[in-house]
Amino acid sequence: MASANTKALHDLYRSRYLYILITPVIIYYFIFHYIPIYGVIIAFKDFNAIKGILGSPWVGLKHFKAFFESVFAFRLIRNTLAINIYDLVAGFPVPIILALLINEVKNKYFKRSVQTIVYMPHFISVVVVCGMIVSFLSPSTGFINGFIKALGGKPIHFLAEPGWFRTIYVFSGIWQSAGWGSIIYLAALAGIDIELYEAATVDGATKWQKIKHITFPGILPTIIIMLILRMGSIFSVGFEKIMLLYSPLTYSTADVISTYVYRQGILNADYSYTSAIGLFNSIINFLMLITVNRISRAISETSLW
Repeated sequence: MASANTKALHDLYRSRYLYILITPVIIYYFIFHYIPIYGVIIAFKDFNAIKGILGSPWVGLKHFKAFFESVFAFRLIRNTLAINIYDLVAGFPVPIILALLINEVKNKYFKRSVQTIVYMPHFISVVVVCGMIVSFLSPSTGFINGFIKALGGKPIHFLAEPGWFRTIYVFSGIWQSAGWGSIIYLAALAGIDIELYEAATVDGATKWQKIKHITFPGILPTIIIMLILRMGSIFSVGFEKIMLLYSPLTYSTADVISTYVYRQGILNADYSYTSAIGLFNSIINFLMLITVNRISRAISETSLW
């Protein structure tokens, strides 16, 4: 036992600079990410700002029941899942395909130009992106409706029709994030042994066969890890973009849990109720992450832990 303690102290001293380096990060996460967790107990209380978190009365699962019994619960859960699944199906493969295509470009100047162009939308703020969407889709001055009218069609008020909202949200997100998302797959591609390609060339393999049997299997573990992480947020949609694009006319397809929480929590100051919804949201995401990780580990032996 004494020997083990001595070894642990020796290891601690030997890596002392690494521990010093990581200490500010640990302190940051402890102060700003772990200490605030205790505030989640207001989901089980009727929070009163004067009495404080600890002084407010306990109400058990009252706020959870109120949410599931509300007329909005089904619509919010349906919209949140629909947008996420739509985004997963349409958007998840795009960075992978983009990385594979960029990897096949041999002219380095053209390759760098393409990478710069596809990365740029990531650095545009959500507010500017939404402004561009509103401008492009305007029924009177937008160039998309101008194109439709030039072909003899009638202008469409895209942002006022519920049926178009999810498509606009998902594909604008793909445009903005696909290039940036391809970076991690390009990094994975860079790790594939070049001798495998040379051996395949000697054996007479075509370009498609190299992609199918060398490139894709080489980045498959990265794809699985990214998919697991993506599934861990399947029940969450950022509210900023939706808040900037939606209106009461499109609530039927655009209103999601995060926007409802914003309206109820910030605008109506119903903190306990929205904390209950947020806690429910986080628990579902956590369970999805655990489940998908276990399935992946059982099927492919690739997992987060």
